[in-house]
Amino acid sequence: MENGDLRARLARTGALFTTALTLASLLVLAGPAVTSTEAAPSCAGRVVRTLQLGPGEVVVHKNSRWVCAVTTAHRRGDLRHMTVGVQARGSREVVKRGWFRKRSTPVTVHAGQRCVRVAGSISGQHRRSAWILC
Repeated sequence: MENGDLRARLARTGALFTTALTLASLLVLAGPAVTSTEAAPSCAGRVVRTLQLGPGEVVVHKNSRWVCAVTTAHRRGDLRHMTVGVQARGSREVVKRGWFRKRSTPVTVHAGQRCVRVAGSISGQHRRSAWILC
């Protein structure tokens, strides 16, 4: 094989490898096209409060010093915008937003013995608690 043929072959192989690597990276970064509610982990601990929303509820769990909340629709259906947030007194609120069919991604914060405020929404219907678990 001549040097020119070898260089051309190596260039083609390198271009194919780069293309394959780029496509694989894009697939990994893009993730699933639809958020899978079954894959979302649920909160640990015991249920300590439930805030009712029209189409669902925000369920609050407590485990040792951690507080976790998740927004859940009453019925599985089309994708709908959901939010859930938890704020320990003296800290910033941690909020997660997304499009889900049944259950949002949970939010967990370290609360210790502090009061917390919980909020959630489903398709534009919002609910926020007062300071709870004090």
